[in-house]
Amino acid sequence: MTPIVSLVGRPNVGKSTLFNRMTRSRDAIVADMPGLTRDRHYGMLRMADRPVIVVDTGGFEPVVDTGIVHQMARQTRQAIAESDLVVFLVDLRTGLSPQDLHIAAELRKTGKPILLAVNKAEGRHGHPALAEFHELGLGEPFSISAAHGDSVPDLLERILSALPSDPLADMPESTDEQNPPDEAADAATAGTPPRVHSLRLAIAGRPNVGKSTLVNALVGEERVIAFDMPGTTRDAIEVPFERDGRKFILIDTAGLRRKGKVFEAVEKFSVIKTLQAIEQANVVVLLLDATEGVSDQDAHIASFAVEAGRALVLAANKWDAVDTYGRERLMVAIRQRLPFVGFAKFHSISARTGAGLNGLMKSVIAAHAAAYRKLPTPKLTRAIIEAVAQQQPPRTGPVRPKLRYAHQGGTNPPIIVIHGSALDRVPATYTRYLEGQLREKFDLTGTPLRVEYRSSTNPYARDA
Repeated sequence: MTPIVSLVGRPNVGKSTLFNRMTRSRDAIVADMPGLTRDRHYGMLRMADRPVIVVDTGGFEPVVDTGIVHQMARQTRQAIAESDLVVFLVDLRTGLSPQDLHIAAELRKTGKPILLAVNKAEGRHGHPALAEFHELGLGEPFSISAAHGDSVPDLLERILSALPSDPLADMPESTDEQNPPDEAADAATAGTPPRVHSLRLAIAGRPNVGKSTLVNALVGEERVIAFDMPGTTRDAIEVPFERDGRKFILIDTAGLRRKGKVFEAVEKFSVIKTLQAIEQANVVVLLLDATEGVSDQDAHIASFAVEAGRALVLAANKWDAVDTYGRERLMVAIRQRLPFVGFAKFHSISARTGAGLNGLMKSVIAAHAAAYRKLPTPKLTRAIIEAVAQQQPPRTGPVRPKLRYAHQGGTNPPIIVIHGSALDRVPATYTRYLEGQLREKFDLTGTPLRVEYRSSTNPYARDA
């Protein structure tokens, strides 16, 4: 089992900064603003060739029993419960606070090993102010500076020595007979491609459409904070889970508002994180709010996903809260405002009740398969010839484009490269006709399709 280390402390003591420093990443959003982190954020690091999971948590306020802060405290308690070690972070600049005492009392009740780290101690190691943190009764305070990296390597050594020993380290190397072939080897032997990577599935949409509720419904636990307040999710949270033997990484993203309404720097970072999550996903679920219809922002998000080449599935959440007339209006709005994603499957769901989630996940898997489908050159060429026989490209002046053969130029999205002559004269309408023919021929539902043309040059043009 990979050990888990949680970073716990009151708001704005530098937990996310330390998380980024430990994982050598910029995964967590960092700003000089209390309460920025809300959900649990997991990362990986290696200490002396030993993998360790580190968990960034929101500002812990254990005495608050209502509102979003209470939900954040529940997330932190969940992180503590699944940890092998807790790093309790306090702030040297502001000194010991009553809130630190409350947190220390709660941590002592858990019985977990605790390391007390005093952050923001750049240039003040051994400062007399460190003495006041002895009042917490959690052992010797250890001063660090997460922002500058001061003493962070020493903290990592202390964490490593405090973790339970690795049971696999003392085991003798197993022989082939003791160590059966893994799943990938079995799959390769059977002639089927091994599924090494998890399917990355980004849930995107406007604020408060139910993205976090959908993630929790799919995972089957309260993994991220779902709160009836726009902007609850601020970071892109990755949640690994398995469904019907298939591995996924769900990515809960911050809601995207119109550009003109984004003023705070924090929200701008959230927007960047969401757009990055869409670009790095295999499949994107664009979540619509059935009670509010289709907005311009929904169209912008769908357009970005298509331009990024990501497979797409549409889902209308809160379907159970809309009457028949409202549902018909929504379907009309989708046809009118999202005609460019006609390739995507549509599902009506209710994340709150779990209705429609099975069909949604089947379409996600189908869209992923379509995005990575291999298209043999002979079949592609035959499909192009049949499409041309059914309808030729229109003549432009004295010249009619000639489509000779095609091959696949890439996947995710599938890229079809067509060779011929005068192909720069093929109109966009005919390209859409070809896309439709190819999509139907090779079952490419759920993924964008890109058609590129390569015109041959006339070798005698210079002599003419």
